[in-house]
Amino acid sequence: MSFKVLVSDSLAKEGVEILKKAPGIEVDVKTGLKPDELKAIIGQYDGLAVRSATNVTADVIAIAEKMKVIGRAGIGVDNIDVPAASAKGIVVMNTPGGNTTTTAEHTVAMMMSLARWIPQATSTTKGGKWEKKKFMGSELFNKTLGVVGLGNIGSIVADRALGLKMHVLAFDPFVTQEKAQAMGIELATLDQIWERADFITVHTPLTDKTRGLLNKDTFAKMKKGVRIINCARGGIVDEKDLYDAIKEGKVAGAAFDVFVEEPVPADHPLLTLDEVIVTPHLGASTDEAQVNVSIAIAEQIVEYLTSGGIRNAVNVPSVSPEALPTLQPYLRLAESMGAMQAQLAQGNLKKVTVEYAGDVVNLGVAPITVAFQKGFFDAITEGVNYVNAPVMARERGIEILESKHSKAEDFASTITLRTTTDKGEHVLVGALFGKNDVRIVRIDEFLVEIVPTGTVVLFENEDVPGVIGNVGTAMAKHGINIVQMYVGRTPSQSGTAMSVVLLEKPLTEEQVKELGSLPAIIGVRQAVLGK
Repeated sequence: MSFKVLVSDSLAKEGVEILKKAPGIEVDVKTGLKPDELKAIIGQYDGLAVRSATNVTADVIAIAEKMKVIGRAGIGVDNIDVPAASAKGIVVMNTPGGNTTTTAEHTVAMMMSLARWIPQATSTTKGGKWEKKKFMGSELFNKTLGVVGLGNIGSIVADRALGLKMHVLAFDPFVTQEKAQAMGIELATLDQIWERADFITVHTPLTDKTRGLLNKDTFAKMKKGVRIINCARGGIVDEKDLYDAIKEGKVAGAAFDVFVEEPVPADHPLLTLDEVIVTPHLGASTDEAQVNVSIAIAEQIVEYLTSGGIRNAVNVPSVSPEALPTLQPYLRLAESMGAMQAQLAQGNLKKVTVEYAGDVVNLGVAPITVAFQKGFFDAITEGVNYVNAPVMARERGIEILESKHSKAEDFASTITLRTTTDKGEHVLVGALFGKNDVRIVRIDEFLVEIVPTGTVVLFENEDVPGVIGNVGTAMAKHGINIVQMYVGRTPSQSGTAMSVVLLEKPLTEEQVKELGSLPAIIGVRQAVLGK
């Protein structure tokens, strides 16, 4: 059997050669295709290799009749409609480890350039000036670096900073104290980082929780003279508030590799400031990284097409084709529960127990446990798939336990997640209704019945009249459409209840605060599913 693979973005020649030399594979390299041009030819290909330029939309996927695998040479798959590919049975792969070191090194280079004014001094010296006094720098030795997000890239940055004899504070609620101590760093809250750090670098995905994470309020809490580095995602730092903080003298400088709008507009206010260093999204731009991701994705595509082997798939676990149809609803349920728990559980994570009860114990539950981990980490970081999710848990020192019970109390099968943090235990229970309909049936001590999709907002409230009306009125004031609402009580009817609301889009931080101030509301939490 022969297969055709289209390479539609620039791939290093080493990767293209692997595809061309593979027996039974014919390769076409056609870069710079316009959407209509891609649609005109995509139907003849079994495989597609892309980077970030090609947008593999649902429209493209719909007419890709022969397509079996899409490979992204890089971490992010935001230019690929993964749900559409999954619905059509197309495997989507990425290369999550290919860019980590180079992005971390770029962050360190930006920090050192920021401390010593290297780009600015280079520019004026080449312009015929000799301004030693103007560019008085700052040592990194004995300074405190605040790392927000201790995933693959953040961990490497922290390690390199320790080599420079810096003190490292890190915020990551999914890293245990034991793991942090082993790395030689100090876990801290965000407020502690704002108050103590001389340099702050962010390494989180851009989500509704991290958008504008560094803003005028957080800048006000920081030390005078702090320096900010963002080589992660544009939007994590509020660019207007940063401009104001630099002009006011609160922030001494900033180094940005990413912006909200890219290419960055020529009239962007930050570009007018001498205190700001910028690069055009170069985090992954090294010869080694480009070659590594190209080789990796080429090998993965060849392996899948020729032998069915799956590596670094973002939408398919390692399950035999025969078992997948039976396991699929449980995998969806576990992944949704993991994503919910990552966003709802409070405190630093220590241990997770996955309990299986009923008919599900007769299946191979290992992939279901992996699906939970995939959903969990996908909600808090990038580059997560069914292969590397368990590795992420081990690297963070998180203990994952399994237990099985032959009988479920109220359903044919249930999956229970017990998440232990330094603030207590958080519980989610999921079940299947029929063969395919997934539901969350318990949140902590509250009995509920919700479909885990979209935006889920939890209101813990006093069990008194008027709560639902107040919530509905507040939502209507902001034009927010409620898709579904469910009110759950504890079995003991202890005087508190939980109202669960499903929305079409997430609430803003201000809206969450407003809803939390309503009469009889004890607390509000939000989880965004289907990232």
